[in-house]
Amino acid sequence: MRVEATAVSLSWIPSDSLTGGLKVGMDLRLSHWDDPLPDRVAGPDEVDRLCRDDRFRFGNLLSAWAEVEGGEIRDAGLHEDSRLVMGATTVTIGPLGATFRAVSLPTLQRQPVHEDGSVRFVQTVGGRTGVPLPRPVPHPPFVRWQAPTVWTTLALTLRADGTSEVELVGASAFPRHWVYDASGAVSLKSGLADQGRWMAHSFGDRTPWADRDREAMVVAVESELERQLSHDIMRGAHRPEVRQLPEGLELTRQGEPGDELYLVLDGLVRVDVDGRPLAELGPGAVLGERALLEDGRRTSTVTAITPLRVAAAPRDQVDLDKLRLLAETHHREDSLA
Repeated sequence: MRVEATAVSLSWIPSDSLTGGLKVGMDLRLSHWDDPLPDRVAGPDEVDRLCRDDRFRFGNLLSAWAEVEGGEIRDAGLHEDSRLVMGATTVTIGPLGATFRAVSLPTLQRQPVHEDGSVRFVQTVGGRTGVPLPRPVPHPPFVRWQAPTVWTTLALTLRADGTSEVELVGASAFPRHWVYDASGAVSLKSGLADQGRWMAHSFGDRTPWADRDREAMVVAVESELERQLSHDIMRGAHRPEVRQLPEGLELTRQGEPGDELYLVLDGLVRVDVDGRPLAELGPGAVLGERALLEDGRRTSTVTAITPLRVAAAPRDQVDLDKLRLLAETHHREDSLA
């Protein structure tokens, strides 16, 4: 029996995820934010098409096979489709535009590891934009001209029973990274796009090409209904207020009044009920729906456990019918009853 699977990570720049001069450039339309990625990606051909359409900054395509006999893996390897898919950067000034080819770094592929009826493949891809980005940094030479390095490290495990598993083992602190499993569905997301850390540290010997990867902060994928509400909040008729909270600050407190719905744009939060931790949630999570639908009181305390960026939408700008459906699926507080 032959077992085959493909895993993909796509990395993109969500709206308002940059600060400082980089954000000013985006706001002036010198470059562009990226639209949210699709929920499903059907293999290498679609990855290449999305790249041609300028839908992401770079991709990690990891495709493997294994020959199984008598319940044991006898042979295994990577397909030729396993590779970096690197986009380009277009800068527009007035009526003119210039496209800068990105700098691609060598693809790193570890030797496959066989263990207990499975084989695990690990691949790192990445590079940097061709557009210069001069900036001070806290390490020698203390000033950098080249843009920081971006990368993802994917692991794909094939099992003798025909199943597979994908992991985001490591990644640059910026931009946002989405991971698609063998079915083509988005299954993992990075939880924090940290521009400051990326610009200060992601170069030279602080990258996988110097054998120093960065552990990825991975969060669960939000529901389809949350994705619909996210689209409504961010791209509706009214622009939501985007707020930034430092680590440790409460977004909501149980028992206090509240008339806003929150969408986590970046970072992680902890949800507590009666002082007991209930969940940790990341980008795409919709919070605070019960206060809007019930008696206007917060039913949980939500605390930023990393620097946090959220969109706040008032009650009169929210589709309450969708919110009722979401509340029926959440029942976070009820799980502690």
